[in-house]
Amino acid sequence: MPVQVTSEVVGLRRTGAYHHLTLLAPGIPEATRPGHFVAIAVGGEGSGMLLRRAFSIHRVTPGGPAGGTVEVVFATHGKGTRWLADRRRGDKLDVIGPLGRPFTLPKEPVACVLVAGGYGAAPLFMLSEALRARGCRVDMILGAATEDRLFGVLEAKRSSASVTVTTDDGSAGIRGRVTDPLAEIVRASDADVVYACGPMPMLASVAAVAADTGAHSQCAVEESMACGIGVCMTCVLPVQGVDGTTRMVRSCTDGPVFRGSDVRWADVGTVPAGTLGAPVAGGH
Repeated sequence: MPVQVTSEVVGLRRTGAYHHLTLLAPGIPEATRPGHFVAIAVGGEGSGMLLRRAFSIHRVTPGGPAGGTVEVVFATHGKGTRWLADRRRGDKLDVIGPLGRPFTLPKEPVACVLVAGGYGAAPLFMLSEALRARGCRVDMILGAATEDRLFGVLEAKRSSASVTVTTDDGSAGIRGRVTDPLAEIVRASDADVVYACGPMPMLASVAAVAADTGAHSQCAVEESMACGIGVCMTCVLPVQGVDGTTRMVRSCTDGPVFRGSDVRWADVGTVPAGTLGAPVAGGH
């Protein structure tokens, strides 16, 4: 079960275009699995920013006399993340976690390809360690628009059998998108599972390539989450169940990790016709 704690900032540094935040968060590290996230209150007391911000958990360190630590990586997109980027060591933050459904690990040692766009790479390093502990081969593909928006390339080289880097402008690695080399790497490694985290259009492409190559895919979606606990319904997206019925499910509680083949990527942001509970044309 998630817990709500008052966390202390023990570290905040720049890494390329991003911020790497380390929090003392008793009770959260011990329950965290790869793919979980935390929801952090921003703005301070009296702020008009009522909604928490959700961040994938990059790493955790359990234990210690004062409790374990949680690390997250974020970019500054608006007032909330700009406020967070200005915190200092010793500042206190209200944090809830771990939240969501994590990645599912294979029961047997199989080859896996991990794909990330930008700081979407953050949760994949815990996942890589968990997979390798099960005897799985791990290959990683990290992409971004530009070199400074890549995250964790050196860390990836320490935690995977191979690392392929792509940038949209060619400033590092292969010029192009992360999905360009994906099919070749899946086939070369005979991968059974593709794990991905990043922007929604990237995830849609990853799921399609995985399906074409016969691999299963698990995608950690980046839908906006206002509450993080399934109350507000702002993060819903259309997902097809095993019974063939499409339902609008909550990314924060039913995800953020979904089977790539289940998400109706082309219909994200809409309520497709035929969805359970959707209005019927001509109905009252």
